[in-house]
Amino acid sequence: MNPSKKKILIVEDDPAFSLLLKTWCQKNGYDSVTAITIEAAQQETLNNSFDLILSDLRLPDSDGIMFLTWLKDRKNEVPVIILTNFAEIQTAVAAMKLGAFDFMEKPVNHLVLKEKVDAALNSVEKGEGRKEKGENSNGLTVLRAHGLNQNTVIGNSPAAKEMYAHIKLVAPTDLSVLIFGESGTGKEHVAKSIHEQSKRSNAPFIAVDCGVLSKELAASELFGHVKGAFTSAISDKTGVFEEANGGTVFFDEIGNLPYEVQVQLLRTLQERKIRKIGSTKEIEVDVRLLCASNEDLTKAVQEGNFREDLYHRLQEFTIEVPALRNRIEDIELFCDFFREQANIEVSKKVEFIAPEALAILKQHHWKGNLRELKNVIRRAVLFAGGDTILPKHLPVFQKETVPQISILFDEKEEKQRIINALQRCGGNKTIAAKMLNIDRKTLYNKIHLYEIDFN
Repeated sequence: MNPSKKKILIVEDDPAFSLLLKTWCQKNGYDSVTAITIEAAQQETLNNSFDLILSDLRLPDSDGIMFLTWLKDRKNEVPVIILTNFAEIQTAVAAMKLGAFDFMEKPVNHLVLKEKVDAALNSVEKGEGRKEKGENSNGLTVLRAHGLNQNTVIGNSPAAKEMYAHIKLVAPTDLSVLIFGESGTGKEHVAKSIHEQSKRSNAPFIAVDCGVLSKELAASELFGHVKGAFTSAISDKTGVFEEANGGTVFFDEIGNLPYEVQVQLLRTLQERKIRKIGSTKEIEVDVRLLCASNEDLTKAVQEGNFREDLYHRLQEFTIEVPALRNRIEDIELFCDFFREQANIEVSKKVEFIAPEALAILKQHHWKGNLRELKNVIRRAVLFAGGDTILPKHLPVFQKETVPQISILFDEKEEKQRIINALQRCGGNKTIAAKMLNIDRKTLYNKIHLYEIDFN
């Protein structure tokens, strides 16, 4: 190795990805050594000095958490960046608590990787070392990878103002919150905002994607297991609830949670205790639960796919995240925000969006909401030759025919169906609108039209 070069240890058992990282190191002027197991990585750190470690979270003989613990026990201050996938984000947050410098989701963006590696190496030069629980100089917990300290767009539309008023109202409490909204509207951002404004803001915020939790492993991920509990349990595992103790757990797409696990979740919420798989010991946990869904959970309850008692336990308070087409006033703000992000991602300096291009963006229906808008702006920044996004840089939007929303019954029957829906969901207009397959604004208009008194 060249003694003048920074030395990076790559701990990765996927040969192709390991080679990709090694090649990236070479192109960026770093020396690198690879290890495919934790045992091999431990031996390398005992025999050599490294400036940085890039470590996969899951390895054949153990995981990145165990490696971090091992480094910590030996007072090895080399910064570690954990490489993971979305399904393991909650475990990666635990890695941050143990002193990992940062973590990245796979597949890695080379520009973002360079930025994080440079930041880690600079921290070494400044003598900052690894900090316990990701703490900053004020002792506050920093969850950088979750974006809790990044600038976000709040918006000025009436729908956005109403949503943030509800967030401000419920955040200081310990109520469970059910967040409704179409796909791509930013439900996780709402959950993070609630956490940030709560008394738990200094404790962990862990997001769980219920869509990737398999029936077989969901209980292990959420509640943990002890070594030997099942064939692949080669070591003890700390579950999400224990990792988040004192903080907040966010269940995204809660409707996808396996039915069997719903029973265990309800018990955990009621008794505030968990039991790891294979253990007889109960562990007390203090966790606030936030959940999100883009589906009608009342329908899932009716069909027997979601427990009614759990549903009522989760919806102590509800927040609806408005679709982008219902907050047109905020589109320009989001466009500028995503433009600045895209400039960093693709190394461009696009400063403006032409008025005619903005007009096109405001007329689009945005079925994919903020996620779709972000992708459109990123593409436009990439294609822009100068400093301005023009109409030609936008994709060709298909003409969309937005159906007129109507319940399609005579007035007497329509009024009765609305009353029935409101009674069934306890007056929750957001859920009632979903049950009737109309938007909430239409429901309010109908309530006013038929003079329905249901407050």
